[in-house]
Amino acid sequence: MELTDWIVILAVALLTIAFFCTRAPATWSLENRVRRLTGTRLLVQAAIALWSALLLLQRGVFSLDDIAGLRPAPHTVIACALVLAIAACYWSVRGTRLLKPRQLFATHWR
Repeated sequence: MELTDWIVILAVALLTIAFFCTRAPATWSLENRVRRLTGTRLLVQAAIALWSALLLLQRGVFSLDDIAGLRPAPHTVIACALVLAIAACYWSVRGTRLLKPRQLFATHWR
């Protein structure tokens, strides 16, 4: 895939996140708006990290030409992509938790 295709994929992912996460009623409190904004930011970070990991794998391991004249070791590229993918999973979980509405009265049954 060309780099232009990768950029289009990233733009579509970011626009989708922005469309679904930034719809806020005017009646929300400041705390809810801050939670939604932080959750949206974490989901954007997760999308960019996952996109970067996939681009790194495609360009570093699976492409036939070198990256700017350099040929990095495959295990280094895979390790960097794995770290990015783990960060993306963490940010995605944290972001989705922040986007859920808070419970007013939580009961704990024992």
